[in-house]
Amino acid sequence: MSGTGSIVEGGAPSARSRALAVLRVRSRALALGVLPAALAVVLVSARMTGRLAGDPWPAVTLAVCVVAALVLLVGGVFAAVVLRASPAVTPTVPLPESAAPDLYRLVRDLADRMDVPAPSAIALTPDCDSWLEDRTHAAHRRAGISGGREAEPGAAPVLVIGSPFLWWMRVAELRAVLAPVVAGTGPSAHPDIADARGFVRGLDAAVDVGSRPGLGWIGRPARLLLRLCQEDAAEMERGVAAAASDRAQGVDYGLRIVAQEQVGLAYAGWDRLLTRVALPAWRMGRWPAHLDAGVVSALTELSRRDRLAENFTSRLGERPACDLLERPGVIDEAASLLAARLFHGGPAEAGPDWSPVDWAAYPEEVVDRKWRAEATRLHEALDALAVPAGPGPTLDRVLGYLTDAAGECAAGEALAGRLSGDLAREERSAGAGAGGTDAGAAVARGADAVPLFPLQPPRSGRDLLADHVTAMVCAAAVDSADAAPGLDWLDGPVLLVAGERRADLAPRVLSLVEDGDPAPLRDWLAELGVRPEKPVRLV
Repeated sequence: MSGTGSIVEGGAPSARSRALAVLRVRSRALALGVLPAALAVVLVSARMTGRLAGDPWPAVTLAVCVVAALVLLVGGVFAAVVLRASPAVTPTVPLPESAAPDLYRLVRDLADRMDVPAPSAIALTPDCDSWLEDRTHAAHRRAGISGGREAEPGAAPVLVIGSPFLWWMRVAELRAVLAPVVAGTGPSAHPDIADARGFVRGLDAAVDVGSRPGLGWIGRPARLLLRLCQEDAAEMERGVAAAASDRAQGVDYGLRIVAQEQVGLAYAGWDRLLTRVALPAWRMGRWPAHLDAGVVSALTELSRRDRLAENFTSRLGERPACDLLERPGVIDEAASLLAARLFHGGPAEAGPDWSPVDWAAYPEEVVDRKWRAEATRLHEALDALAVPAGPGPTLDRVLGYLTDAAGECAAGEALAGRLSGDLAREERSAGAGAGGTDAGAAVARGADAVPLFPLQPPRSGRDLLADHVTAMVCAAAVDSADAAPGLDWLDGPVLLVAGERRADLAPRVLSLVEDGDPAPLRDWLAELGVRPEKPVRLV
């Protein structure tokens, strides 16, 4: 199977024409670089034949030769950087064929049906997306970033699959979703397109090299060339996508429409799972070890709550795509650790201060610890504001300080500001490797920290105060009433009273924080039998 000429056969010749336009930018830059040398050769030849005798030609010839030498030197260095600089590679979990032989067979069958080269390897990413990634650059082999068949010159690109897809989608749905992605290996094999992509990736890597001290001069021409070819490069990629889509039309087209609905649902559930469930654990120095399995629970819960998703759970009786893996639990753990690194900045390996947590242990080891850590920070802020301590760290102390009959909430503003400052100092000290209330975060902010895709913007002081008061209330309820920490797959940490979730706490806390009115919260505490005068166990 060739797939090399498929881009024209697939009805998208504009991709190749745009690739040639990108290559013309490279040719013009090369011509501009050798122009002084060509002029120098002409002048030297004319001098040697006696056609340019006498002044000022000796001085002109010497000046042009010096300029030509300098331009060739600078151009040669720039070209070497573009050729040798390592393009960015997405962090992924490698998936060798021995770990997923059925998945490899599925992908090769897709490639055979569409008459395109099969991807050289498969890797997983903890995100709801799939794409092809070229890893044949020599710099990747030198740095050990890639190895095996996918690193050989001329090898087909690597197929990167979003790991949530494998756990949520059924095998037939995954096949339908991957068809247009795998079809992209055909256009990728076209020499003009491959050459144009390599040039653009080299320029992008050169821009990164130009950000280093003393190498700023490299970044300027690289950015200029990128601007000159960015429109053609973007249109080339659109043409490649169109060609791949056309080629995949005959493969499970009807099912692909349904499967795309599952892509949107998976994205919604994955986002909620990361921001509401995983992020609190990451901040505590723990990382959920089975995020992909958790997304199934999150999406099942979303399907139960959302009328639009009611029919989606009926699919769960079909074979899940994770059955294509030999050891799905091991793969899930590796993808979960990578997710923590990408979205939070955790280290690449587990350690004493960065350990996995199972879903069964999440309420006790994450939720309860989170509440008590935030309650500790809240009382330390009250200590700093010289608020009388009373018999200990009680909820009464917090309620009394925030109560404001006038509704001006000056006390709340002061406490919110103090909490914001304390949390910022903890994060800075964690970045320097120091301890803190969230000791595990120190490692997560170390030299190996990424994060490439931060999940949430910084919280406001008022939001922080509401979160800390909520944590204090929940800790008091656990200590003095029939309450327990719990996990909601879509909302994260929740308070369970007699085994049932209590979702009516937030408005009462806001009434205290924003209006200085403790009455709704005190009524709620009395209903549950929470004793606000009893000291709370802190961490």
